[in-house]
Amino acid sequence: MIRNIIWDVDGTLFDTYPAISKAFKLAVNDLGGDAPLDSILESARISLSYCVADLADRCHLQKENIARKFDDYYGQIQPEAQPPFPGVIKICQYICSRGGKNVIVSHRGSKGVSELLGAHHMGAYFSGWITRDDGYPKKPNPAAFEAIIKLYHLIEEETMTVGDRDIDILAGQAAGVLTCLFDPGNGESTSDLTIISFEDLYIYLEENGATNARASSRIPPR
Repeated sequence: MIRNIIWDVDGTLFDTYPAISKAFKLAVNDLGGDAPLDSILESARISLSYCVADLADRCHLQKENIARKFDDYYGQIQPEAQPPFPGVIKICQYICSRGGKNVIVSHRGSKGVSELLGAHHMGAYFSGWITRDDGYPKKPNPAAFEAIIKLYHLIEEETMTVGDRDIDILAGQAAGVLTCLFDPGNGESTSDLTIISFEDLYIYLEENGATNARASSRIPPR
């Protein structure tokens, strides 16, 4: 029985990458460089630090300047402009209705997590979170997962992590929980479940969560 979910934030709970990519483009434009928005998006999905390094190399700019300008521009984008993905709230409500817990492990800071949850009235669905501010090693290191499992008394066999990158899946596997990759085009890890929409995950939780949870499953596009 899957009772709990450990959520990633960027690209999983919330569709933040369009805003992140826009801020990076404005940053490099401000510094006299340029890059296609779609390629910036691809780099940002790998990691923000990778995107900074990639843009610095392509645009012949200093990484420190890009990072500084990015922070300025991204800080001007309101959390209301970075919505939860369709179906996310429905799943959070479902987990709560079954007496389970939604928690978060994210490389984003606590302030950013709180602002996104508050802007979209989702705070009540979450028991808590671990962010970069807590000082744990970054994913795929499982330390933050192990800590949140212990902190909120989660049972590994009843817990699934949901993320959009390989590092989410690898961290979850190392921590001994079930894994779900959102948008399999972004990763190469072997997760227990891969989905392209959260409606697919909702159906899976309702119909299969109590039985074949450990059987690797790919839900095809409709």
